[in-house]
Amino acid sequence: MSQTETRPGLIELEISGMTCAACANRIEKKLRKLDGVSATVNYATNRATITGLDDVSTAISEVEKAGYGAHERQGDDDMWSQRATEMHITSLRRRLITAAALAIPLMDITIVLALSPQWRFPGWEWVCLLLALPIVTWCAWPFHKATLRNLRHGSVSMDTLVSLGIVASFGWAVATLIFGLGEASDHGFWLGFGATPEGANSVYLDVAAGMTTFQLAGRYFEARSRRKASDVLGALHALAATEVRVVRDGVEQVLPITALGVGDTFIVLPGETIATDGVVVGGSAAVDASMLTGEPVPVSVGIGDDVTGGTISTDARLEVRATAVGAHTQLSQMAALTEDAQARKSQVQRLVDRVIAWFVPTIIALAAVTTVAWVIAGAPLQQAYGTGIAVLIIACPCALGLATPTALMVGIGRGASLGVLIKGHDALEASGQITTVVLDKTGTLTTGTMNVSEVTAADPDVVLTAAAAVEKGSEHAIARAIEREAVERRLVVPGADGFATLPGLGASAEVDGVEVVVGQPQLFVDRGLEAPASLREAVGRARDRGDSVSLVAVGGEIVGCIAISDTIKPDAREAIQALKLQGLRTVLLTGDSRQAGERIANELGMDDVIAEVLPQEKAEVIEKLRADGQFVAMVGDGINDSIALATADLGLGVVNGTDIALRAADIIIVRDDLIAIADAVGLSRKTLKTIKTNLVWAFAYNMAAVPVAAAGLLNPLIAAAAMSLSSVLVVQNSLRLSNYRSKRVVARDDHEADELLAAA
Repeated sequence: MSQTETRPGLIELEISGMTCAACANRIEKKLRKLDGVSATVNYATNRATITGLDDVSTAISEVEKAGYGAHERQGDDDMWSQRATEMHITSLRRRLITAAALAIPLMDITIVLALSPQWRFPGWEWVCLLLALPIVTWCAWPFHKATLRNLRHGSVSMDTLVSLGIVASFGWAVATLIFGLGEASDHGFWLGFGATPEGANSVYLDVAAGMTTFQLAGRYFEARSRRKASDVLGALHALAATEVRVVRDGVEQVLPITALGVGDTFIVLPGETIATDGVVVGGSAAVDASMLTGEPVPVSVGIGDDVTGGTISTDARLEVRATAVGAHTQLSQMAALTEDAQARKSQVQRLVDRVIAWFVPTIIALAAVTTVAWVIAGAPLQQAYGTGIAVLIIACPCALGLATPTALMVGIGRGASLGVLIKGHDALEASGQITTVVLDKTGTLTTGTMNVSEVTAADPDVVLTAAAAVEKGSEHAIARAIEREAVERRLVVPGADGFATLPGLGASAEVDGVEVVVGQPQLFVDRGLEAPASLREAVGRARDRGDSVSLVAVGGEIVGCIAISDTIKPDAREAIQALKLQGLRTVLLTGDSRQAGERIANELGMDDVIAEVLPQEKAEVIEKLRADGQFVAMVGDGINDSIALATADLGLGVVNGTDIALRAADIIIVRDDLIAIADAVGLSRKTLKTIKTNLVWAFAYNMAAVPVAAAGLLNPLIAAAAMSLSSVLVVQNSLRLSNYRSKRVVARDDHEADELLAAA
């Protein structure tokens, strides 16, 4: 199923033929000229995202008019784009091998004969010309083709600079051979050193051949690196099963995954991938989810447990009933979010795009001015000409165009493999400023599975029965705990009428014709009801323990106290320490009593507690912290956290299953491991740092290299090699993000190192 079928009004195209960021900008402008259309073209992924247009053929036509190939993206496994990428890399490899095979002997012959007149033979220059001709024509054709296409559309790109440099060098060599323009010079360009003897300047083919070879090498390795970076981002797609073993009419059948529907039962054999999200209805096994969540230890599952598509049953047979298929699975939503994040552009990237748009024509003009200035200054024509070519070549801003998208692509892909979904560049920019992390208590730092620890009443069973009848209508964790306790005591719970919820305080209903209210002590204070002394003492004992407390009133009289305890998640303390090691202040935010909050915070080593906060007040707390000059990250897991997540500078949603796409968070944690919170912040900061490093390098390179070339201090061959190398270095620097290690692994390694040192 194509993306356009799942998201009406949005078209995704795979683009072929782009060679630099300027190409992407030109396609964007072409598409945006259509009425009501917004488009983003990503050079790193060769993909266009178009909104406001339903006709795919119109979009493809516009891209083709701009001189590029286009194809509608066909789901997660687009063979067209894969073939286009392979053909592009294969073509570059063939041209590179040919260019290198001819350029090496050409440069050897040129240098030896140019610098050693006694070894020259008649027509040696024409032999060099014949060796250079295939290099500057067929091998360099991708650059010439892109330049001609751009000229037809009245624009220029980085390929224009390369093509002009090659043509200018080769043209000068031919002109010197035919018209004898060469002259001796103390500024020869062979290897950039020494003077050239009489007759040596009559051949300038080594620059044209060497430039082509270096540019092809840079383009080839860049293409391979970009494919590797794309593989990191697309790793989620590779987890999806293509076939499924379905049970129908009691018979197992192996069918395409598209034939599976919600409610179908399918079989997973040991070592097989679980085809889709579901619930186990038969068997038990250890499930490996490391490729999806980054958690290395397999998790045991049995009947009634949920499993996620893309994970692997390691040791046993499972029968699973499908609960979600296609685009509704957790794996599909994770993949969609990572791609949507990649399609978004940061403010920095938009600035870079604008710079590139005027940079190329400026450099062409600068190269011409440099050549003329050197001639006016009295330099030999060949020296002036070579200096202009060096300026033309060294200034290609390819590295600028790749700096942000490649780092973002690899960082988002690595995050996905760690169970951390970064929804866009905004999250990365915010992560670099965060000073305080606010964490919701229930369900985030604690298991959220609450249990009744004590019931205080004249008749505990009667009170528990009445409370359970009311809580049947509530989805709150405390309500579930009360219901579960009633079931475990085998109490008969009657029905209730007129259920009403009191957000953040409690609930009420009529049970056997009598009003029953269950809620926090504050609710009854507000209603003017006072609890007996024995119940007030029970409330005090529970709060001293850090338990949550619910009072029960029947017919307007408080008759019981129910204490409910929560359990801290086993990895919560380690997660808090990992955040503090990153220099972050940690704050616990809870609707429970201050005593309950302080117990949890003290046990985890947190810096502060903000307690007794109603759901609607959480956003106000975040606003107050921001007003105090703090940059706040909010971590929450519930629907009632959504406003606070959106209010914070950085929202981190800890979610499960198909809730992923519904959260108002900048970063989504799908791994059942609180260390993932520290991983999310750490990886975001690392990605942002990589982007900044790339941009600083790319800008500094261009700003420093152009004056050096204009001063006549840079050989055109060295300029060509340096320009190609800069792009490869930017991509390789981005690929380092794929080696980012989880904070849990780092902490474990550090602990082991400390033990070894202690033992020594």
